[in-house]
Amino acid sequence: MDLRVIRNEKTELSIEIAGEDHTFMNVLKEALLETEGVAAATYDMNPEQSGGQTDPILTIKTEGNTAPLDALEAAARSVKDKTDVFRDAFQAAA
Repeated sequence: MDLRVIRNEKTELSIEIAGEDHTFMNVLKEALLETEGVAAATYDMNPEQSGGQTDPILTIKTEGNTAPLDALEAAARSVKDKTDVFRDAFQAAA
């Protein structure tokens, strides 16, 4: 997975995530919105200013003492934990 930081400030982070689509981005966005300290999380697949860019740009805004990068790490860990639980349940049912 290729990541490119576009903006990294105290309460806002914007990164481009190459090669991903709505499926992954929606899962990550929802996990971010469930993360403590996250005020907003959104992504854009084709921002007007990009001249037709199709790789998603994820934007995270935080509040309080929560750093956006820490929130992203927590959300990614949450997604991994949930997929591990799902995989285990699926394998047990097979």
